Amino acid sequence: RYLWTDAFAVCNFLALARATGEERYRLLALSLVEQVHQVLGRHRDDDPRQGWISGLSEREGGEHPTRGGLRIGKGLPEREPGATFRERQEWDRDGQYFHYLTKWMHALDQVSRDTGDARYNVWARELDATSYRAFSYLPGADQPPRMYWKMSIDLSRPLVLSMGQHDALDGYITTLQLRATQSASFPASSGPDLAGEAAAYRDMALAGQWASPDPLGIGGLLADAYRVAQLMALGAVKDGALLERLLQAALSGLQSYARSGELEQAADYRLAFRELGLAIGLAAVQELAEGEFGFETRVADRLESLRAFVPLGKAIEAFWRQPGNRQSAAWSGHRDISEVMLATRLVPEGFLALR
Repeated sequence: RYLWTDAFAVCNFLALARATGEERYRLLALSLVEQVHQVLGRHRDDDPRQGWISGLSEREGGEHPTRGGLRIGKGLPEREPGATFRERQEWDRDGQYFHYLTKWMHALDQVSRDTGDARYNVWARELDATSYRAFSYLPGADQPPRMYWKMSIDLSRPLVLSMGQHDALDGYITTLQLRATQSASFPASSGPDLAGEAAAYRDMALAGQWASPDPLGIGGLLADAYRVAQLMALGAVKDGALLERLLQAALSGLQSYARSGELEQAADYRLAFRELGLAIGLAAVQELAEGEFGFETRVADRLESLRAFVPLGKAIEAFWRQPGNRQSAAWSGHRDISEVMLATRLVPEGFLALR
């Protein structure tokens, strides 16, 4: 199991269930959620520790499988306390990533929205509360809070001290989504309220710089913009400035990326999953442009500028649908994540649409 891949896969199964009317896809989504919790919510087979990483009993852990967070699912065990940090090897070591956890929160919430079962939203909110407590910290007196990039499996110590560019932003928007789902559909459900977490994420996010030339980061900004627009339409978000800033940051990054020439290289020199993340975001742009949101002029103007890049998403999709390009070492070296991101681009509704 690998948390990022599985989060997108859950959303893809939900999309396929709606598109085909076949219940087996929804059952696959629910089965995958259970597998992820049973595998990534527990210690590794090669770890002397056993059971739920939360430390809960078997019964309590089964009822609250996300209270200890969820492992990434990397092949190597986490770095031991006191061991030398080696950046390249750290990428292959297990632990917990905040930006993977938010993807899983989103997937769980999408299951709740699809099935009407409050448990998945409760598990997402419990994961949110746990993640905020573990990853955020105050670096010193009179200094704003920050977030660690990577934590240990049991969330007791940071493994990478730097802060992800979009982690607080992703936390903020995901928390708004989880709270909106609870308020609209499950007001009597248990679980944390997340009001304090939302405020803290917001302060950290608004203090950051969001523009990035990274295609996966740009795609994330565009997907977040679509989430915010949908939450605004539902009356759950009042801040139109947030949407405008998301679109502006994505536009700045896209303009830079389009000039980079990366998409003119051969398949061996391209990372499909990062490009496909952008293509998914550009599918969100198309949904924004074709929807009836009644945007203010400044937002509409930025959206119109972004629409010029929609064909870029189609070109990325077409490139990676060619079997020859999927024979490249760059594709095969990241096969699982590349395949699931391509699948999401083909059926983006499960990931993008809040239903």
